[in-house]
Amino acid sequence: MSSLRILLRSLAVAGLSAALIAPASVARAEPTPAELTKQIEKSSTELERIVESYNKLNEEIKANKATAAALQAKIGPLQAQAERSRADVGQIAVVAYKTGGLRTAQALLDRGTVSSLPDRLGTLDQLTRQRQATIAGFTANQRKLIAEKTRLDATLAREAAQAKQLTAGKKKIQADLTRLYELRRQAYGRATEAPTRSTSAGSAPAISGSAGVAVRYAYGAIGKPYVWGADGPDGYDCSGLTLASWRAAGKSLPHSAAMQWDATSRISRGSLQPGDLVFYSGLGHVALYVGSGQVIDAPSAGRNVLKRDMDMMTIAGYGRVR
Repeated sequence: MSSLRILLRSLAVAGLSAALIAPASVARAEPTPAELTKQIEKSSTELERIVESYNKLNEEIKANKATAAALQAKIGPLQAQAERSRADVGQIAVVAYKTGGLRTAQALLDRGTVSSLPDRLGTLDQLTRQRQATIAGFTANQRKLIAEKTRLDATLAREAAQAKQLTAGKKKIQADLTRLYELRRQAYGRATEAPTRSTSAGSAPAISGSAGVAVRYAYGAIGKPYVWGADGPDGYDCSGLTLASWRAAGKSLPHSAAMQWDATSRISRGSLQPGDLVFYSGLGHVALYVGSGQVIDAPSAGRNVLKRDMDMMTIAGYGRVR
């Protein structure tokens, strides 16, 4: 009987040991290359959307700064105008106090004066209208000044809130980048792709006009690294590349895929021409169409600008730079 107890106790201890060891063995299992690739693609897509949201917020802050500067410039003259109106109204009050209010009217209506009664009444009416206009002007100027100051305060408050969001967004991007680079090291032995020569994708097609300038610029960027928030010349994110390509052609685009969608004209797939923009699902990515079903884009962190098939992701639509 004691031998049976010993045997059962040994089996129980062995079973418990196995239960404790088994999960640890599973936890230590290294992800397969396929699993790493899947994680990298998912992380890259999510990070690209975050970067483009950051870019959009940055563009909105620039717009708010410009609005605030315009309001500041507008408030200066309004302030001066309001001060002049205030002085005029103050002068009316002083005169009224010194003359006892109605003395001027009594003097005008006095029979001893040379002027006829209609003339005297006309003069009084004119003075009254002038005073009313001065007071009304003061009130209008004050209202304009208050309205513009209110707009400025709201703009500055919005800008301050956006600045906080921007700082938080930057921290998240940096943390996500660290994780993504670690995944790439595990999968490929290095965090970023090695630089390549722009000639590796062949020569740019002969295209005339500003679209040709944009396409040639994009070809020249091939092999340069993805750098989030950058618009060249040493690195680009997706909207930074399309921005820089069209900037070389003399056109201005915002640094945001979603805002570039709003800034371009909608066209069909059948109408695509080199230089047009191809937008992807969720407007988290944009590329420059270069013809023959190919685009040039800055794919994601750790990769280089390259030319590839435009159907590499789900397409949201197409845009032509105005």
